[in-house]
Amino acid sequence: MNQPHQPSRRILLKSAAATTAALAVGTAAAPALAAPGDTATAAAAPGGFPDYRYVKTLLKPSQLTYNPTGEIIFPCIRGTAGRLSAPLGRYYLYYAPHDAPGGICLAYGDHIEGPFTEYPRNPLVANVWQPHYSVSHVSSPHVMWNESAKEMWLYFHGENTTTRLARSKDGITFTYDKVVLSTSMLPAGTTETSYARVFPYELPSKNAHFVMLFMLNNTTNHRDIHWGWSADGRNWTFDQKALVSHNDVSAVNIGGPHLLTRGGSAFVVYNKDKTSGGDLMITEVGADFTLRRHLGRFYESAAGAPDNGRSASPSFGTEGGVPYMVYESGERLQGSISVARG
Repeated sequence: MNQPHQPSRRILLKSAAATTAALAVGTAAAPALAAPGDTATAAAAPGGFPDYRYVKTLLKPSQLTYNPTGEIIFPCIRGTAGRLSAPLGRYYLYYAPHDAPGGICLAYGDHIEGPFTEYPRNPLVANVWQPHYSVSHVSSPHVMWNESAKEMWLYFHGENTTTRLARSKDGITFTYDKVVLSTSMLPAGTTETSYARVFPYELPSKNAHFVMLFMLNNTTNHRDIHWGWSADGRNWTFDQKALVSHNDVSAVNIGGPHLLTRGGSAFVVYNKDKTSGGDLMITEVGADFTLRRHLGRFYESAAGAPDNGRSASPSFGTEGGVPYMVYESGERLQGSISVARG
């Protein structure tokens, strides 16, 4: 399962109307999938999700003008149609170098499979933003379309102890908002709270309309997945216990979490570090995040290029009803941004 460089296969959507809607919106959140019992042309990954197959590499550091460190991480794909006025393309692909100085970057294109054009004035957000902060680096951009605000909300880290929020009407020019996550908000001994992704998600029992998934490290130097919830996407409450622990899945470290939903339940897709296998894994957490059902491997990394045994930080979207996964491919700080099709 999930061996790259094989012919792509497409999931059949439930109706032509669903296909038309997905194309019109250009959505890049959780993929539109066949409902349980629908016919599908591809084998299903755990949880009934598509069996994603590598298609191509989208961005390589060596081909980028803004390339301060020779590495890029943490892609985030977002559709612009019906959201932004006069966008540069139908899809915005956010990414960043990790090492200092980092910098939140943008590439744009009309198809999730590319090609993507590097925005000529990268970085959009730098490691110094007076009077708000001056840090060694900023990285891990996650952009969420906030429907009520009609804005792109950017969550990013710098340093690894702090996640911040910035907001934009055009997806390019951002206004600083505030710190939304820091180590001080989690248990004593926490050393890192970063690589956060935020999703619209209804949790009536907590009066919440958004959830955040992020990586937490502590003095044991083992990384876990944690989570929080919010009514407005700005002010957060965080569970003080791990959502998914590295011990739960026999890993040294886990990170890069993304939320998917299907059949009324929620699932977390995340990466194990290469010393633990380098694949993407999936855990079902249930509609109210109280379930812990570890379903195993979601995507098997190729031993050869471009994965070289490691896939990480997936971001999901659809185009014309076809599900895609944009992800970090290759050894950490030596990889590229690739795309796989379901």
